[in-house]
Amino acid sequence: MKQTDKLFVRTENQTDRCTVYIGGELDLESAVHMRAVMSRLIELDDRELVLNLRELRYVDSTGIGILVSVLKARHAKDAPFAVEAVPPHIRKLFDMTGITPFLLKQA
Repeated sequence: MKQTDKLFVRTENQTDRCTVYIGGELDLESAVHMRAVMSRLIELDDRELVLNLRELRYVDSTGIGILVSVLKARHAKDAPFAVEAVPPHIRKLFDMTGITPFLLKQA
């Protein structure tokens, strides 16, 4: 997948799962790129869509908004969605905003 100076996105497709590895900074500046990537992947309702955030260093309110919009779109399609490998500093933001139970399977 294409990457920007701030954001790295790599997709790994399997039969029952599509994993999106996200690294760098997910913010207002990288939002256009992230939305473009996710708009195509949201449609894959025949498999689970998983975002792996292990390499994500920073996320702002715009980035959180993108994650929530993906969650809502997947929910509307009754398609499985999860977020995994969330770094502690990102998990803290998810906890503070109240989205942890919706994004993480073992929240």
